[in-house]
Order: sequence, then C-alpha cells, then structure tokens
Amino acid sequence: MAGVTRHQLSNGLTVLLKEQHSAPVVSWWVLYRVGSRNERTGQTGISHWVEHMMFKGTPSFPASTLDRQISREGGQWNAQTSMDYTAYYETMPADRIDLGLRLEADRMVNAIFDPQETESERTVIISERQGSENYPTFWLGEEVRAAAFRVHGYHHEIIGDETDLRTMTRDDLYGHYKRHYVPNNAIAVAVGDFQSSAMLKRIEELYGGIPAGEKPALFVRPEPAQNGERRVMVERPGNNQFIEIAYRAPAATDDDWFKLAILNSVLTGPSGMGGGGIDNKTSRLYKALVETELTADVDGGLLPSIDPYLYDLMATVREGQTLEAVEAAFDEQIERVQNDLISQRELEKAHKQARALFAYSTERVTMQAFWLAFAENFHSYEWFEQYVKRLEAVTVEDVREVAQKYLRKQNRTVGWFIPTTGADEYDMEDEE
Repeated sequence: MAGVTRHQLSNGLTVLLKEQHSAPVVSWWVLYRVGSRNERTGQTGISHWVEHMMFKGTPSFPASTLDRQISREGGQWNAQTSMDYTAYYETMPADRIDLGLRLEADRMVNAIFDPQETESERTVIISERQGSENYPTFWLGEEVRAAAFRVHGYHHEIIGDETDLRTMTRDDLYGHYKRHYVPNNAIAVAVGDFQSSAMLKRIEELYGGIPAGEKPALFVRPEPAQNGERRVMVERPGNNQFIEIAYRAPAATDDDWFKLAILNSVLTGPSGMGGGGIDNKTSRLYKALVETELTADVDGGLLPSIDPYLYDLMATVREGQTLEAVEAAFDEQIERVQNDLISQRELEKAHKQARALFAYSTERVTMQAFWLAFAENFHSYEWFEQYVKRLEAVTVEDVREVAQKYLRKQNRTVGWFIPTTGADEYDMEDEE
C-alpha cells in the first residue's frame, strides 16, 4: 500500500493518513490502546462496557440525535472492543466526514456517564453475555482460554466475567475512560477522498487542543512458559460434542507468526484478515475430518496479537463418532506436517489464497483504515503494508519448522464439550 503518511501532534496523538480518490468516501477511525488484556480481576469487561457508554452522548452530541445525524449525512458508524484495543469509526461521504471528526474529538473528552444509563447498560451487557452462554462453543472457548492463560489478561473473555459485570460501578467505568481516552494513548486514521494537508490541518484544529493525559501504565502480566499439556472438559446441556485444541502461538511481530499463518492455510484454510470469500474444502483437516464424516466441520484461527496468544483448532463431532477418534485424527495430521514437508503446490496455493483474502478484506476504505490502526497499535502500520510480502516469503521448510516448534502436545490446551442432555431439554433452555 503506497501513500500512507504518519504524523504526531504535540499532545501525542498519532495520525495516519492515506488518500484514496477512487470514490468520494472517507473512513475515520480513533483507536485507543487499551483492551481486555489490560483488565485486572474485578474489572474484566470494563473496556467493552466503556465502549457501550461512549454511545450515550455528550452535551454537544446528545445520544438521542447521534444516529439520526450520521444517517442523515449518509454515513455509518460503529465501534469494537478487542483484547488489545478499543476502536470507533465513522465512514461517510467525503464532504460530510467533518461530523465524524468532531464527534470523536468531543467524546474523547466529554462523554457522559450518567448513573441511570450506566445501570441500564449493565442489564444490556449481562444479557449479552447470557445470550452467548446459549452456545456450547462459548463455554468451551472460555474454559480453554482460562486454562491456557493463568496469569496474562488474555485469560478472560472480552465481555468479562458476570461477577465483575454485576459489581463494577459507574466510577470504575468513568475512571477507566479518563485514564485511557487521552490523545497520547490514541491512534487516529483517515483513508479516502481528501487532501492530506487540509485533513491534517482540520485534525490539528479539533484534536490539538486536547491536553495529553498522563501516559497510562497498562496492566499487563507476562504469561509464564507452559510445561505440559492442559486439558479441560465442559459438561453442559447441548446437542453436539465439540473439540478445541489451542496451541500457544507467537505475537504478530514475530516472524514465526507468518509461518504459522501459512501452516494454518494448509491445515484449515486461510484466516487472519477479516475472513470471507474463501472456503476450506481443499484443506488437509477438512479432508481428514469432514470428508471421512468424523466431524461436521473444522476450523482454525490465528489472530494477530500484541502478546503471544493461541493457534486454535475446533471441530463439531458428528453423531455416532467419539471425541477420542476426532482428537486422534487431529494428531495424525499434526504429525504429518511435523515429519514431512508440505508440497510446493500447497505452499503456492496458500500464497495465492493470502493474496486473494488480503484483497477481499481491504477493498473498502473502512477496512483499510481499520488495519492501519490495528497494525500501528501493536507495532507499526508497515506490518499491514508488508503482510502479503511476508507471507509469500514463507518456505516449505519454514512450515515444518513452526509445526515442530509450536504444535507440540506440551504446548497446547485441549478442550472437550460433552453434552449432558438430549436435544429436547437443550432447546427448552434456549427458549427461556
């Protein structure tokens, strides 16, 4: 990607600009360097809850008018909380983007945390978590993650633990906002149809006067090395058995991350850049598990993360099959990539899929702006620019090397979901 310029305001706000004049649209993102990985026990889920509160308005932009203002100008807006960040965006016609710039500058400082709204949102977020609990894979994923990370903040779900959601106060939320929502802890990105000099001048006008806060000391506890396989079993109402195998994986800044991404493409199909557009029916694990009718599906995922995270494999066990048989089939395929080189044809296909998925995932200015902010958060926007090039540099020898290094039983957590009731009782619970 050409044409990205990086700037830093005197108050510490990082600004990335990329002109793209193919359509009269601009996407504006403001990302804060705080996510669920930075949450202490007792405040899990606080980043996500604060994200919700940011939509409750400011004195200048009352909550009741925000959606109408954005829609009236032909735009869209949203936000997301991740393990490593919290981000907000507006994508609008180029001649209307000033609304997005003004809105984000205002709520960086003036968001209202009304006590009644806080309590109302507590109910919403607890309901959101309880809705996720209707799915066996949520319970399994939560247990696997908690077992894989005993110290680091990656151990809990982004939405938080229900105990914390019931006990956190309005002052906890407001304190989190005031500590972390400061310009020197933020990255602002604009991609689209604008002139960089004029855009930077307007950003200076709106954001330059916001005082830098004290640089927040982000809460992070390094995870100690894993010294043996960990196993969890979840026994709850459900219709199917599930298996999840999670290997400890490197951070996205590590060269090995790109090698593992190619290995994942061979095993389960490509992932990591927003997904979509490419199926996995020719992957090794699909052929070994789905085509043999051991499982109904199989999937794999490798997220780019600030700190070492997980390479995750999951499958739904077919009726009449056993978790033991499915796990043995997984292990057989893992041993193959550890002992034998993948073919040059498989490697070239993985490279081709990476190029296609990258193009698919970044064709819109909204996603381009997101990935620039995302990469700048954990390293530099150049990680995003070099993404395909670094994947294409991976060799067949590299793939075997990372399979041997990371896909060891001593480096993994295995989770089994074992249903305790039949379909009728489970369906009744869902309806409640």
